[in-house]
Amino acid sequence: MLDERSKLLLKALVERYIAEGQPVGSRTLSRASGLELSPATIRNVMSDLEDLGLIASPHTSSGRIPTARGYRLFVDTMLTVRPGEYGTHVLAPDQPQKVISKAANLLSHLSHFVGVVIAPRRSSVFRHIEFLRLSERRLLFIIVSPDGDVQNRVVFTEQDYSQAQLIEAANFLNSHYVGQDIESVREQLHGEIDSLRSEIATLMQAAVTVSSETISATQDEVVIAGEHNLLAVSDFSSNMDHLRRAFALFEQKTQLMRLMDTAGRAEGVRIFIGGESQVVPFEDLSIVSSPYEVDGKIVGTLGVIGPTRMAYDRMIQIVDITSRLVSNALSYNK
Repeated sequence: MLDERSKLLLKALVERYIAEGQPVGSRTLSRASGLELSPATIRNVMSDLEDLGLIASPHTSSGRIPTARGYRLFVDTMLTVRPGEYGTHVLAPDQPQKVISKAANLLSHLSHFVGVVIAPRRSSVFRHIEFLRLSERRLLFIIVSPDGDVQNRVVFTEQDYSQAQLIEAANFLNSHYVGQDIESVREQLHGEIDSLRSEIATLMQAAVTVSSETISATQDEVVIAGEHNLLAVSDFSSNMDHLRRAFALFEQKTQLMRLMDTAGRAEGVRIFIGGESQVVPFEDLSIVSSPYEVDGKIVGTLGVIGPTRMAYDRMIQIVDITSRLVSNALSYNK
């Protein structure tokens, strides 16, 4: 437990370091805190904060910088967020992929860091299926989801089909199975296989298999925007190892999805500070994240990834507002 004087000095130190990126000395801290304390008193308090693991002293300076534990205490107990600054932005209802892409760019634009959105899981229910013959034993398979999302796949078949046969197969699927789950369609087709002409049955089974593969391949898509913004962040531009690790994370989307999934398990805005746990394994990165909803149900996660030295109050506001915008746009479009 810290007394009020220690809390005020820690708060002033963290805010000063976030703003300037330089270790904070006792004289600077005395001015920033507004407390009439002697330099010796401030040094004693800073020594106590260092013993508690809340601040640290870089080898090249007599000043102090916050540790992950210090940032956590600051975020949890000292942070105040001013409402309304980013409330003028709009995400218009559109196809889910476009909403997600615009949201990632909005997060990046407002934060000047990296915007990340985990796209909502796609429904395995279809609204419309269509086949187009491209050439011999090669056709284009089109599946439209209930929310208007369109997926295309080129399919190679063991035999050639005429366009009339393709239309017949698509009409059968559209008239009998629209609105049903793909796996349910697969089971029903298996039971009806004897009553269908063999070549059409084979085509429809192939269509169901491709539908399942197409949906699976697009699950939990990660949309990233603004990686280049880190090049302008001194914490990274001055340390190529930090920069390489950050870009490696963005390339390894499975790990990034795992981080965002962990961040999105709770309601509201969450902050994960690098180095304080295994959630964010890189000491130089932090994540501010929030889940978003469609019609009241959480379907995905979005957030900002940037340096540990970030203005957390601004990031909280940016992520919270973007989450609400995405939720409204996707719910309205549904």
